Amino acid sequence: MACAARPGCPAATVTVVQIIVHTHEHGSWTVLTVAGELDVVGGPDLRQHVMSATQNGQSKLVLDLTGVDFIDSFGLGVLVGALKRTRLANGDLRLVITEPRILRVLELCDLDRVFVIAESVADAAAVPAGGVGT
Repeated sequence: MACAARPGCPAATVTVVQIIVHTHEHGSWTVLTVAGELDVVGGPDLRQHVMSATQNGQSKLVLDLTGVDFIDSFGLGVLVGALKRTRLANGDLRLVITEPRILRVLELCDLDRVFVIAESVADAAAVPAGGVGT
């Protein structure tokens, strides 16, 4: 019999890592600074922040992913969905990525050819409209 099923055994603890998103303005851009894991747990929170921003007329977004330490296919789907949402609102989406592992995931999926990826918020905001890639 497993310990959790016996009386007196401590209950198993499950840690749920959430994503943290902070919003601020940088010129004409709305910056969502993201920290945590961009996966099936954290992805929906980021998606909700993007939806709220675009519904409030903020269609030029920079996602600062410097605090993201993990991304999976679900997280990539959230990023692609965010790009679609901003472009449907006649805006744009830029990414800030400094972690080589996160950048490598986007490169493996050829998403570095789809997104504007920069090393800082200032650099992301300075890329001319239509600029793609690092």
